[in-house]
Amino acid sequence: MSAHGDPIPMTAHPSGPLSGTAEVPGDKSISHRSLILGAMAVGETKITGLLEGQDVLDTAKAMRAFGAEVTQHGPGAWSVHGVGTGGFAEPEDVIDCGNSGTGVRLIMGAMATTPITATFTGDASLRGRPMGRITDPLALFGTQAVGRAQGRLPMTLVGAADPVPVQYTVPVPSAQVKSAVLLAGLNAPGQTVVIEAEATRDHSERMLRGFGAELSVEATPEGNNVITLTGQPELKPQTIVVPRDPSSAAFPVAVGLIVPGSDVLVPGIGLNPTRAGLYTTLQEMGADLVFENMREEGGEPVADLRARFSDGMQGIEVPPERAPSMIDEYPILSVIAAYAHGKTVMRGVKELRVKESDRIDAMARGLEACGVTIEEEEDVLIVHGMGPGGVPGGATCASHLDHRIAMSFLCCGLAAKSPISVDDGGPIATSFPIFEPLMTALGATLERTGS
Repeated sequence: MSAHGDPIPMTAHPSGPLSGTAEVPGDKSISHRSLILGAMAVGETKITGLLEGQDVLDTAKAMRAFGAEVTQHGPGAWSVHGVGTGGFAEPEDVIDCGNSGTGVRLIMGAMATTPITATFTGDASLRGRPMGRITDPLALFGTQAVGRAQGRLPMTLVGAADPVPVQYTVPVPSAQVKSAVLLAGLNAPGQTVVIEAEATRDHSERMLRGFGAELSVEATPEGNNVITLTGQPELKPQTIVVPRDPSSAAFPVAVGLIVPGSDVLVPGIGLNPTRAGLYTTLQEMGADLVFENMREEGGEPVADLRARFSDGMQGIEVPPERAPSMIDEYPILSVIAAYAHGKTVMRGVKELRVKESDRIDAMARGLEACGVTIEEEEDVLIVHGMGPGGVPGGATCASHLDHRIAMSFLCCGLAAKSPISVDDGGPIATSFPIFEPLMTALGATLERTGS
């Protein structure tokens, strides 16, 4: 079953050259944070370019439940009248975060140091994902959490009445964990310190500073990243322009590279260095990928990406230290790798096993069904490339209620010898609600094949 209704089986057919401009939606990570920090500021925050996928809409609904006034004024145009740091009201009902691991974890952090109680749930996929990695550090502030076995949703959080600042070393690279701790630290006195061995996406740090929080980032001689936040600021409302999502851009970029004769322009993409690992990797593989009109918008680097069919791409070793900057893009990279020459080795990817699905297993099994040779270990995925047009296809792949898995296999089918289907394309709406019409406008042949 789809995350929000009956399954929507879909099929991608081998397509002719794709061309045109692909205006992908706003960045999901920045959209979530805009709503949450807007709700924690005093006054009106104005947002344009907000992603209106289900994940972000669920976060907007949650902010209303905590007392903020959240209003849509037009496509992508929203305002948030915040209640101030520590000003969240106790919600009257369960907070349903749908499919969004980012949403639920950031919202838990934002409420964790306010003396209120809230219960969180989500769809079947989200209820299977571990929350202990969030609730463990939040407990250091004085927050209590009661959930199902193994720290899974539904879960009730009791916010700390007298929160204390914490120093926390993130055990695995995770922007969600880091951000949850920083959001909790906003309503704790003194300084909250987060230490990470590997830098992860820094949207929270950039946006916290923009809203007026006192925050510093220091690299230690040992290579750690130390983030120090001074608690109990009065956050000031902002005007935010959300750049287009680099993770969503990966899909039209991918088909531009793997479908013969294609030339696709993807404008206005956020290229924060903590998010741009895929594009660095593609250039190393020899992709015909050009960055045009480099600029800065809302404190984030932005460019227009032009992707042309690349028949000379070579498999490479993707270094494990790059994983945090492209963790959501490994599924589509594995598809691109299938159309490259030689072997692509992706190391340091075990975090993929606790995403919306076990993405390593999901991609490995689906690509194998499509005729691609795969090797995998707990922390490694190896794809043996078959060259341009070399993937046989002809399979139906399981999406596992995971939007990125579904989109990756549909992109794969556009360049394969035979059509590739997914059992459920419904979850695509959580992050990329215009995926079908956007891809079709480029010339892709996609169809809904269910009743």
